Amino acid sequence: MKPAIEIRNLGKEYTLKSGQSYVALRDVITNSFRNIFTRTKSDQKFFALKDINLDVMQGERIGIVGHNGAGKSTLLKIISRITPPTTGEAIIRGRVGSLLEVGTGFHPELTGRENIYLNGSILGLKKTEINKQLDAIIDFSGVEKFIDTPLKHYSSGMQLRIAFSVAAHLEPEILLIDEVLAVGDMEFQKKCLGKMEEVSKSHGRTILFVSHNLAAVKQLCTKGLLLEYGENKLYNDINTVLQTYSSSYLQKVNRTAIGSYDLGQHPNKIKPGSGLLSAKMFINNNLAEEFIPGSDFKITAGYYLTSPLVDPEVGIVIKDENYIPVIGLNNKHLGKKLELKVNEPGEVTISIPAFNIYMPGKYFVDLYLGDQVHY
Repeated sequence: MKPAIEIRNLGKEYTLKSGQSYVALRDVITNSFRNIFTRTKSDQKFFALKDINLDVMQGERIGIVGHNGAGKSTLLKIISRITPPTTGEAIIRGRVGSLLEVGTGFHPELTGRENIYLNGSILGLKKTEINKQLDAIIDFSGVEKFIDTPLKHYSSGMQLRIAFSVAAHLEPEILLIDEVLAVGDMEFQKKCLGKMEEVSKSHGRTILFVSHNLAAVKQLCTKGLLLEYGENKLYNDINTVLQTYSSSYLQKVNRTAIGSYDLGQHPNKIKPGSGLLSAKMFINNNLAEEFIPGSDFKITAGYYLTSPLVDPEVGIVIKDENYIPVIGLNNKHLGKKLELKVNEPGEVTISIPAFNIYMPGKYFVDLYLGDQVHY
């Protein structure tokens, strides 16, 4: 059996324009004269995807992960024929249904019902085929009260419900989902994941799922693709891919977010504007890495500022092993106003007495320092 998606030597190059967004006539004349005597600086180019090779078999559920700008959305846009590749090719065997951006393929002046027919026709379905699934689409979306209301009056969450219902029920052989489920509420996200798993197992649909929600990716997908700076870093079973991605992410965070500077011994190595430079966790006033529920919890962070903050805020976000936030806390929650040093090393502390996290497992702490003032 041939793959549902066959990608060979795929690359996508973009050009970063160095020109002005607004050009007056005098600029055109001046630049034309200048170019006679000088060489103009060429536009900068970069590859969003580089030499991607991939086979996705029918019925496989592939989770695509990677940092922002890794090329995930670009890959789905090429597969869905929204944008052409610069090099290589993507061979698609089957009808593609894509959910890349909320509202894509919908008309704001048409009602929800009319948009179902519109989107179905874009997928190449006849009216009779859409009629067979119409009631199921409306029921799954949960917006039946507003189905004959123009889409422009829908919230983004309601638009997502309609869009996903259409994509899932109009039977495309290949379904592409790009992060848009983050718009919906938790209940609907769970409903969507269940539906995708159902159509993949029972109807052999192929699914490519891009998301930063690693718990959702792990729940739905059997295989994973890790993209890094446009390249195929790893294509393997989902657990192996997520473990590799998590390890890479943690190494990056440990190097750049909290650093490893000893503020007392190396003040001359602190770069201007560095912000947070180090962090330590204390359990019952003892330096530790393991936490027992009910213990006193404390994070001490070293910082260096070159300019004062108007309304400084320091906080933490504790996430479980799937990077889902469990609790967030900052000095404003504790009713404390910070007075931070400038142009010299300083230290701030967040303390939670008798802190309770009863579920055993691995947790991660994100630490931030910034200015709460909004301009």
